[in-house]
Amino acid sequence: HDDEIEKLILPGVGNAKVAMDVLNETGLSDYLRAEVDKGTPLLGICLGMQLLLETSEEGNVPCLGFLPGTVPLFGEEAEKVPHMGWNQVQDVQNHFLFQDIPDNTDFYFVHSYVIQPEDPSVIKGYTDYGMMVPSIIEKENLTVFQFHPEKSGRVGLKILENFVRC
Repeated sequence: HDDEIEKLILPGVGNAKVAMDVLNETGLSDYLRAEVDKGTPLLGICLGMQLLLETSEEGNVPCLGFLPGTVPLFGEEAEKVPHMGWNQVQDVQNHFLFQDIPDNTDFYFVHSYVIQPEDPSVIKGYTDYGMMVPSIIEKENLTVFQFHPEKSGRVGLKILENFVRC
């Protein structure tokens, strides 16, 4: 039952257009919009982060639109595309999910597109990859990561544990 759902996780591996097609065809996009409007906490991971913005260049597709902004392909300033491997997440601004995790901790990334929110105040952490990549975004009941906590060992599991417990 819907009233039993306390939190949602929108994971992500794959292609923005294919993912949005599935979300739209199954009615999950409307469901997610309704839950977010009700204030249900949503954790987005990687593509799940990118889908929360308005549009993605990956398939030139409209996304869920929870956050104003776009998701372009990495530019020439990126070290290598795709961004794959371990990198530090820095400038984490006292985020509750990072309780007991020090700033500049390494997390696992794999992506070719980078979010560009219109409002920079929603960016709560960055990763230096030849450019400053927004790697943590938070706005109201939305918290999203460009990295994969589930592939980031103990620190990633700690983040997921913090999300479940909050």
